[in-house]
Amino acid sequence: MGPKPHRNLTTMVATYGPLLHLRLGFVDVVVASSKAVAEQFLRVHDSNFASRPPNSGAKHIAYNYQDLVFAPYGQRWRMLRKISSVHLFSAKALEDSRHVRQEEVGAFTRELARAKTNPVNLSQLVNVCVVNALGRVMIGRRLFGVGADPRAEEFKSMVTEMMSLAGVFNVGDFIPALDWLDLQGVAAKMKRLHKRFDGFLSSILEEHEINGPDENKSDMLSTLISLKGKDLDGDGSTLTDTEIKALLLNMFSAGTDTSSSTVEWTVAELIRHPEIMGRAQQELDSVVGRNRPVSESDLPNLPYLQAVIKENFRLHPPTPLSLPHIASESCEINGYHIPKGSTLLTNIWAIARDPDQWSHPLEFRPDRFLPGGEKAEVDVKGNDFELIPFGAGRRICAGLSLGLRMIQLLTATVVHGFDWELADGVRPEKLNMDEAYGITLQRADPLMVHPRPRLGPRVYG
Repeated sequence: MGPKPHRNLTTMVATYGPLLHLRLGFVDVVVASSKAVAEQFLRVHDSNFASRPPNSGAKHIAYNYQDLVFAPYGQRWRMLRKISSVHLFSAKALEDSRHVRQEEVGAFTRELARAKTNPVNLSQLVNVCVVNALGRVMIGRRLFGVGADPRAEEFKSMVTEMMSLAGVFNVGDFIPALDWLDLQGVAAKMKRLHKRFDGFLSSILEEHEINGPDENKSDMLSTLISLKGKDLDGDGSTLTDTEIKALLLNMFSAGTDTSSSTVEWTVAELIRHPEIMGRAQQELDSVVGRNRPVSESDLPNLPYLQAVIKENFRLHPPTPLSLPHIASESCEINGYHIPKGSTLLTNIWAIARDPDQWSHPLEFRPDRFLPGGEKAEVDVKGNDFELIPFGAGRRICAGLSLGLRMIQLLTATVVHGFDWELADGVRPEKLNMDEAYGITLQRADPLMVHPRPRLGPRVYG
């Protein structure tokens, strides 16, 4: 399938249609590559595809399927999902942590304003901002810069290694009889990485528990500790230390690279389309003015910026191939028999570029999402299957609401606060837009840019 399987699988659609069946080793893999087919799997047959297939990453890194992302569909998963939706990502929880995001975005803005004549690696700075905001929301501390956890640098290298390992095609996942041999050494690397992660997360958990769960603290870990030992569903289900560490691992790994790469792709597209950048800046100046920074309360009043972000999600979805699902029972989709145990992949990248759904699908056109546009009513929250960057159905990204807020606030801030020039005199039309495929869709070349402040000096103070 090559280094960019989402692209090669899309090419196959023209010959074989939007429902592909592949035999990878001993595993039946079906790939949904159109809105209609994805809707059959993830809405009509959603409960049948609500579990994940066995994989070495979930086994060796994610606490042997005791996390939210890879846990089998059932009682424990429902408990973890309920905890996430009620206690971690509810409207109240997000509102309580709004000041944290605002403060970290402010620190990020000051860092950009200090760049002067030096080019900056935008993704790197955005990533630091996102990790610090997540760190404060989740464990009550920053991971980089002033007030940072001293173990942060090691943590960053662990996340980088995990994302790299997650993108490896592991032979043992597809030929189970060879799994014990670990022919590529992937399982051994995962076990070593898990030990490092577990040591980091265990020490943070122990520090919080020594101080005692503080009901007044707003970080997620304090909330999770306060829930330990409680009968959460009336069926005796209680939260364990292992599940708490697995949840923290999920939040850090799922929320960092995806957010930073999305902002980076958006700025790259805006640099290539100066007329769209100009319209977005004009809207921000009209709503926010030029004497204060953007706040989260401004976001609902920025329809053009929202359209820009949707269009970026369409062309550059953070996960071009969805995390895999597995068929609990045999079923029929579009007249085809899908055997029990089949792995389902949804080609989110292909669906969002389907010419049957989108006019001029390869062009960056935010207007399509504005009133009167072809997709004015389409959103990214899993109900409109032509655009599902966060997935859909029961296993849709649990942190969607937090991720969306962070991406919108960061994008609004960099568009409002700065004009942008490419480093080394590169002309916008010559900007390399190639992808480097991993589990998330990164740019092949980091976006090196000169930020030029465009607002009053007090905004960057």
